[in-house]
Amino acid sequence: MKCDHNMSSAQKSSLFRIGKRNAYHQAGHATAIAIGNKLKKLPDVYFQIAITALKKETDFREGLSSIPAKCAAQIEGGRLIPHLPDCYRLATRRLTSQEQQQCLAAFEADVVNLLVGSLAEAKYVALRDDEVFNANLVYLGALKFYGGNRDLGVIDDYMVCLYPNNKTEREQKLGELFLAAYGFINNRLNWQQITALAEILFNSPKELFTCEEIVELLDNAASEKFCSQLQEEAVQLMSLSV
Repeated sequence: MKCDHNMSSAQKSSLFRIGKRNAYHQAGHATAIAIGNKLKKLPDVYFQIAITALKKETDFREGLSSIPAKCAAQIEGGRLIPHLPDCYRLATRRLTSQEQQQCLAAFEADVVNLLVGSLAEAKYVALRDDEVFNANLVYLGALKFYGGNRDLGVIDDYMVCLYPNNKTEREQKLGELFLAAYGFINNRLNWQQITALAEILFNSPKELFTCEEIVELLDNAASEKFCSQLQEEAVQLMSLSV
């Protein structure tokens, strides 16, 4: 999309205006991919956030907002396993035990990263509405109410690939990964970074946020949080010394 160079920044931003819930959803995905994978010592993977116009028939709810979003953000890339085999066990049977564990970690990380998007949106809605947010109230099936239909479909493909003939094992493992995703967004620093990125996506939208830009924004958010904590500790120490 080409924009008039004389157009104000506010006018340009309005072209890519997205909903707040959508912003938190994609910020959750992006933070999990950039930060979660790194914490698990998994390989870097390229991703970006693109903002495109919604189709007229798209049903995209924004709560009680009086100004409906005309665009939506979407993560592109970001999966460690971009192409799923028919069966994980058969696809990895010639790998060493260590290689199989690394592959399994990548599978599980992708699922967690997909879950974090809907959970971030659900947490934002709960905080906005001054409601309780916990893993018992926001269960796996409820994620479809937080933009999770597409993600849940992909997650189901992952789980069938891992456990093609055992529904019980699929459900047990998915429950474990759901709790891991919930734990990720409930970490104070992670939520600080999700919030910072979501607010930028919402308040300063543009057509594309590159992987490099997103990582820099998340690093800045982490640094600001760290500095804030140091200031709080300094104030506490001063009060104790008085």
